[in-house]
Amino acid sequence: MNRYPQNKNDNEEESEKKRFRFNLFERIRREQAGVSPDEPRVIDEPTFFHFFKLLGRKITSLLYVNLFFVFGNFPVFFGLFAMTGYVSAESFSPYYQQYAPLLGASYFDSSPVVASLLGVFGIHAKISVPTTATTVFYALALLTLLTFGIVNVGTTYLIRSMIREESVFLWQDFWYAVRRNWKQALPFGAFDLGIIALLVYDFIYFYLNLTAGTLIYIFFFLTFSMIIVYSMMRMYIYLMMITFDLSVMKLLKNAISFTILGIKRNIMALFGIVVLVALNYVLLTVFVPIGVIIPFILLFSVSAFIAAYAAYPIIKKYMIDPYYDEKGNPIQSKKT
Repeated sequence: MNRYPQNKNDNEEESEKKRFRFNLFERIRREQAGVSPDEPRVIDEPTFFHFFKLLGRKITSLLYVNLFFVFGNFPVFFGLFAMTGYVSAESFSPYYQQYAPLLGASYFDSSPVVASLLGVFGIHAKISVPTTATTVFYALALLTLLTFGIVNVGTTYLIRSMIREESVFLWQDFWYAVRRNWKQALPFGAFDLGIIALLVYDFIYFYLNLTAGTLIYIFFFLTFSMIIVYSMMRMYIYLMMITFDLSVMKLLKNAISFTILGIKRNIMALFGIVVLVALNYVLLTVFVPIGVIIPFILLFSVSAFIAAYAAYPIIKKYMIDPYYDEKGNPIQSKKT
């Protein structure tokens, strides 16, 4: 029985040929990037300072990776278009809920008081009514369930290569990762997106009903805790998926363990992502054009880069280093 994890990147002939081709140009690539060929890789010392150093080197590539995130999940745009109301019918409806009882009262009491109240609360506002086209566009948006996992494994592979400071061919490497992992990524991506949607829905629901009682407070904080834990788990799941041959249950089990083992790095990564999103929100409120553009050029890729930079050293420490020597060769264990 093989006690060592099967590394998808290191143990196959195609990857060996690819790594050999990359190594031919590694010295040139590092010199062009302003990096000394003898300088240690950042991943060997993944500190807070080195994160910004590596981010500066990879920022251009992350711009392209963000395009994979955005346009790879293109069905989302169908849902966003449906939300704009362009395919909905317009109608008018009372703006205040008090209109209906006041209207009923006016039939039996035509006093000036009722008439005045009806004039104040009888204002009508324009509303959008869903049509068949709206339903069709929302249905098309559900295709994101098919693209979400595939895009995540492809972009995660690219970002992992950046963190390990390997040469990256964006288009080829993206589809290389997709071809190798789509059978697992497709169903898990739908599951992952479903969990995210459920947690977000519960969080909003409980937040809007906090005044309903103590039980709602408890559910609200439980949901908030689950969001934090699952966000940390997601940092590891796709990285392990593209690196090892593991079942979904083992991916989830290991992700829970790494959430605990790497708690400090995980908290720092979550904090960084929250700050990034908050800055984007501030830009959106101050200067809308820039706030709208940022998600399309950097937000998703940089957030994924932060998460992978925090998570990969933990995976390397506990799942790779114990089984491989410095040259990347499996360590032969003694029979027991």
